[in-house]
Amino acid sequence: MIHQNRTVIVTGGAKGIGHAIARRFAEEGARVVIADVDSAAGSKCADEIDDITGDGRCIFLKTDVSKRLDVHNLIAGTLEAFGRIDVLINNAAVVHAADFLDLTEADFDRVIGVNLKGAFLAGQAVAKQMVAQVEAGGGPCAIINMSSVNAVFAIANQVPYSVSKGGINQLTKVMALALAPHGIRVNAIGPGSIMTDMLASVNSNAEARNRILSRTPLGRIGEPAEIAAIASFLASDAASYVTGQTIYADGGRLPLNYTVPVKG
Repeated sequence: MIHQNRTVIVTGGAKGIGHAIARRFAEEGARVVIADVDSAAGSKCADEIDDITGDGRCIFLKTDVSKRLDVHNLIAGTLEAFGRIDVLINNAAVVHAADFLDLTEADFDRVIGVNLKGAFLAGQAVAKQMVAQVEAGGGPCAIINMSSVNAVFAIANQVPYSVSKGGINQLTKVMALALAPHGIRVNAIGPGSIMTDMLASVNSNAEARNRILSRTPLGRIGEPAEIAAIASFLASDAASYVTGQTIYADGGRLPLNYTVPVKG
């Protein structure tokens, strides 16, 4: 298996893209730690994955990545359970919609705290453990940050989210350069419209769905499993010469400077 006996942390792993990533790595032989603030969903996700793998290779650790102590406990809990960390998926994120003139400082801080500061805190803490492992003769390690097409284009009522994802792209480059001497690769994934809970309503709203499809040349909304496949590749030896990059999985949205017709 591609990730046999590797230990992978997936922040924000209880639902959506994070859930799909956790499942993909477990199916490919990894030991998986799901880190999330939602205890019920996180425990359920871990149980579901364990039912598939059947060997206790998936655990849940409640974690608020915006809090340094929570991140410290996540690292400690992972090492206690599995002894090492080979891959970190920085996926935890929140959104808050508000017009620029109405956005509160508290809401701006909350989104930046989880999406950007959280990726820094988890990334730095995990990287220190990875460096120690590499120096002790351990195998290659990888960190994958979750960016977005919103890192490139702006949406007026998604101020902190867009800012946080732009920051993720730069954080990814900085981390990649800093950790390259240690053989640790750092990349990012920039999803477009993916069928998670946040987009589920478009299935019953033809206008909203057509609006998304009109800016998506491939003519469909992406699936979480498609993002999980990219994460698996970036963490694998097949991507051994790839670092400091953001791969956009958006159905062709970013190259598009016009809308396309939507089939009825």
